[in-house]
Order: sequence, then C-alpha cells, then structure tokens
Amino acid sequence: PSGGTRPPAGGAALNSCFRRRCAPSGGTHCPCAAARKLRSYSTLETGSAECWTSGCSNTEHQVVPTQRKAGGPGSYWPARHSGARAVLLLLYREHLNPSGHGFLTKEELLQGCAQKAPRVAPGSAQPWPALRSLLHRNLVFRTHRPARYSLTPEGLELAQRLAESEGLSSLNVGTAPEESPGEEPEVPGAASAELGASEGSDEQPALELGPGEYRVLLCVDIGETRGAGHRPELLRELQRLRVTHTVRKLHVGDFVWVAQETSPRDPARPRELVLDHIVERKRLDDLCRSIIDGRFREQKFRLKRCGLGHPVYLVEEHGSGQNLSLPESTLLQAVTNTQVIDGFFVKRTADIKESAAYLALLTRGLQRLYQGHTLRSRPWGPPEDPVSRAGPPPNPLCSLLTFNEFNTGAMKNKAQSVREVFARQLMQVRGVSGEKAAALVDRYSTPASLLAAYDACATSKEQEMLLSTIKCGPLQRNLGPALSRTLSQLYCTSGPLT
Repeated sequence: PSGGTRPPAGGAALNSCFRRRCAPSGGTHCPCAAARKLRSYSTLETGSAECWTSGCSNTEHQVVPTQRKAGGPGSYWPARHSGARAVLLLLYREHLNPSGHGFLTKEELLQGCAQKAPRVAPGSAQPWPALRSLLHRNLVFRTHRPARYSLTPEGLELAQRLAESEGLSSLNVGTAPEESPGEEPEVPGAASAELGASEGSDEQPALELGPGEYRVLLCVDIGETRGAGHRPELLRELQRLRVTHTVRKLHVGDFVWVAQETSPRDPARPRELVLDHIVERKRLDDLCRSIIDGRFREQKFRLKRCGLGHPVYLVEEHGSGQNLSLPESTLLQAVTNTQVIDGFFVKRTADIKESAAYLALLTRGLQRLYQGHTLRSRPWGPPEDPVSRAGPPPNPLCSLLTFNEFNTGAMKNKAQSVREVFARQLMQVRGVSGEKAAALVDRYSTPASLLAAYDACATSKEQEMLLSTIKCGPLQRNLGPALSRTLSQLYCTSGPLT
C-alpha cells in the first residue's frame, strides 16, 4: 500500500493476497491465509494489529497504516506505552536535565523502561527491538563502549512533539518556578519510570511515610538475574515463596529492602526509603576469586560505607570444597574475620534454595518489624550526626535514606576526592584494612601531607616509626611498627623497592 511498509515475512503469499479480489463489501472477512497472517501482524512501535489487504473491496480491510518507514520525525509516531516512546521520552528528559550528562546507558534505559514497557527484555545482550528501530531511523545515536545513547536532532524534535502531545510542554526535572516543592513533572506511560541516579543530586524535600502508606519489598540486583550459575533459579525460588520483590541495578550489595509508598502521586515513580539492612551474596567459588583479586576487602569496605547499618554476608556452598582454588581453612578464616573484626552478620547456606528461604524469612521479619512505624528520610550520614537531623533525635529504626541517595552514594565509578583515592591506594598495601586506611587519612588526608611529615623527620628511624602509634579500628589499637615501616619504605624510598 502507498506510503506503508509491508510485513517482513511471507512475500509470495502477500503478493497473492494484494492482487486477488476478496469478498464484496458487506460479506465475510478476507478468507485467504495470507490475509489472516497479515491481520495478526503487529510491531512494538504501533502496538496494534493492522490488516494490509488493500486489494480487498471490504471497507473493514482497507486500513491505512499509521506510520511510514521513511526516516525523520515527521513520518514516524510511536504508540503510547510502547518501548520506543519510552526510550525517546527518557532521553528527552535527560536532555533537559541541567545537571545530567545528556545521554543514558543501556542499563539506565532498562531500569527506566522495565516497569511500563514489558516487551523490553532486561536480560538481553543486544539492544531490544524498540531501541534498534530508533537507531535505524536515525532518531537515537550510540557512542562509546560501553554504549551511551542520546537523541539526534531529528529524535529531539520528535521527542519534543511527543511530550507536547501528552500535554507536557516541558519535561524538566524540577527547575520550573511554578512547580510546588516535592512535585516532579509527570511523564506519561513508560517514560515516567524511575531515572534513579541520572536525575542529578539536587536536595529533595523530606519524605515521610506513615503506617499503612508503604509496603516493604525486596530489591534484587540485576546482576543476580543473569549470567552463569543458578541465578535465574533464585528468582524462581523467590516467586515460589511469594516474596514481593523487584529487580533493579544496585551499586553496592546484592539485596536491599525498600519501603515503597502505596498511593504515590505518580504511580510510575513511587518514592522509596531504604531499610537499614543489606545483603551481599557469595558462592564459595566466587569468594575464592574475590579474595585472590582483592575485591573481597574492597567490597566489605564499600558495604561499611554505604550508609546502611546492618550488613549481612550470605555465604552459599557450591560443590566440593576440594575443587576450590583456596584451602578451606583460608575461606573459614576470611568468613570469621568478616564476622568478628568487620562486624558483619554472616549466614552460611547449603544451596540456592536455602538462600532464597533465608531472604524470604528476612523479608517477612522486616515487614513485621516496620509495621506501624512512621518512616522519615534523612540526609546521607549516620543518624546520630547532628547534620543529619533537624529537631529532636529521630528513632534510628525509622530514619532512613531515600533509594536515590543510597544508590547514587554507592556508585563505584563516581568522581572521587584526593582523600578517597589516597585511602584506596593505601588499601593496596598488604595488611592495610579499611579501618586502618581510614585512620591514616584522618591524620594525613593527602599524600602531600604524609610526605611533608616524612620530610620533617630527622632520621630514617623516625620516619619508620612515624605512623606506628596511630589508633585504628573500634578497639583503637596501634598501627604497629611493622606496617609503619612498610609504608615509610613505600613513600620514602627513591629507588626500586626491594
């Protein structure tokens, strides 16, 4: 048909259907198999079935396609609640965000589209059909690796008209003066899904959820839903146990719990507070690899600094201990140190079913624990910090971080200060834990200040003992002469280290 595109399959049968004359007007529907196949044809962009039998005299069959394949925004109009429309509006929102980057990654698009565009496949390794169609139409372009997606000039024009068609002249992120505090501009359909940390770090008004105004649900990191091993089986077990859960990208930990408001002003973007518990799940083989490559210490350090007060280390058995790359005694010592020294609660499970049962038990326990409480948001920092509260001291149980603040603050690749980079550098030295690194940077916040202190020492012996009396950890023990000597050699030796 003129101005339209044909379905991609069934070429010979389609031509036969286009040429033949079907039943007269008022008769039965087109009887040929090709017409029936064509009537069932639908695309993600249109979201509706169309009959393409323009040769039929029956006026019911003479449907004019609503979109053309020719490039450019004027000839293409994605249907409401479709994946293509969601992607365009999400990218347009990011384009208008004054503190945004002007692009979104695939994970950010997946998180934004997952709730309202069910055809988007979160586990897909390739761009889903809607995004691939937008790339083909030159409405979205892709740069960098990992991929970053942003709007072309044509895509920007189309996205603007989509927003206007929804009655939204602007999809800004809260900069318009007429918006009341705490209100966010409504985004229609799929595009109103949560943007998470990509919306900037502007201070938000305090959030308060009273009894009956929220529900407690488990958040599962998207990394637990794909990849090797038995990860899909975990979700199946949670569903079997009827655990209310959602899947999203977590920058630290594998499982957290959120209190999500039940009657939000924008149903697609409910506000959420993170409960004070976080779980890191490790299979024994993964625990071995993380100890060998150094991720084990770094992950524990990040868990302690994520703003949640009750970290849980879930250690899951996997196969025979004789096939692991580290001795079982080494793993037992690492797990014991995690509980005794780091203060984590350690739970060992026999298999993935027992892990899912433990998560279900925790979920129901937290639902009972928070039932009847009024929850309030707090800024980043410990609840006892005077900066983190206004007025009388809140109940620590009910003073919680918002999900956006928690996930943004836990980002691994965010911009870091010199102090943070210095602490990470110190932790690469054998024997320097997170507590010891924190104590060192409290005394010497930058490498320059440490080098200046070494230069002020009169002898090399004084340099070696400079850091030995620094108090570390909850027990306030001395750093010790051996580690102080190692660090002095690292920073004071001009030649190669021996």
